[in-house]
Amino acid sequence: MGYGYLDIVCNIFTPEAVALGQTGVDEDFKAQVRMDPALRGGISIDDYLRKMDAAGIERSLMIAVRAGDMRVKGSFEVPYETIAELCARHPDRFSGLAGIDQTRGMRGLAELERAVRDYGFVGAHWYPHWFACAPDAAQIYPYYAKCCELDIPIMMQVGQNLVYSRERRLPSVARPILLDQVAIDFPELVIIGIHLGVPWVDEMIAMCWKHDNVYAAGDAYAPRHWPAQFVHYANTYGSHKVMFGTDFPVIDPERAARECAALGLRDTSHAALMRDNAMRVFRKIPR
Repeated sequence: MGYGYLDIVCNIFTPEAVALGQTGVDEDFKAQVRMDPALRGGISIDDYLRKMDAAGIERSLMIAVRAGDMRVKGSFEVPYETIAELCARHPDRFSGLAGIDQTRGMRGLAELERAVRDYGFVGAHWYPHWFACAPDAAQIYPYYAKCCELDIPIMMQVGQNLVYSRERRLPSVARPILLDQVAIDFPELVIIGIHLGVPWVDEMIAMCWKHDNVYAAGDAYAPRHWPAQFVHYANTYGSHKVMFGTDFPVIDPERAARECAALGLRDTSHAALMRDNAMRVFRKIPR
């Protein structure tokens, strides 16, 4: 479809995934984020592809989520194989992100390597809050090293997290400033702070400005509500450090693309946000 937008943060939200408990959110959360009631039971991949087309999104990076130690009640995961099969069916539209569960130790490291080398995944994804594990904790460091070895970026949710399910309330353990030591220890590692770093957006910008290898993504919040300082950063001196994402089903892709277009960014800044930066950072995305 040419050179369309690239959504770097997307979750599988099919009726099957909802039924299997692979989304981690309850009805209260869906109401809190004002999810379209018509979508709350899930959406087929074919229907989601139509949404991508309407939004001008060429490719979405789909997360094989690992959300918490599976020995703890309330944790869930989307198997790597599920996302690999989806990407194999639609190689021009989806690429995989390997969710990280650092409690799996060496087994998890081997699985991450297999996801990249055998399944063609293009990056890693980690949820610190699901593990109550800060980004600068020793337990996650081997995974940073493995990402360097595999030449893939790692994205992680920074800032606050919401109550996704009333049965499992999670702490906010990943202020953006905690990326500081990680970026110092792993200058070769591309680190992407997703979810804007809210409410510590200035910290997220500061980390991107300080470190060549730290980036930010404007996902999970509707662009019309992005903090003014983030919009300014994306339009000016940080235009090379920000990327577009939806965190679907949190934000509808058609709405996200429409509202990004309405931010009033310079043409070059808008192109960098919506595609160019991600294509530079995710070097394993097929060209």
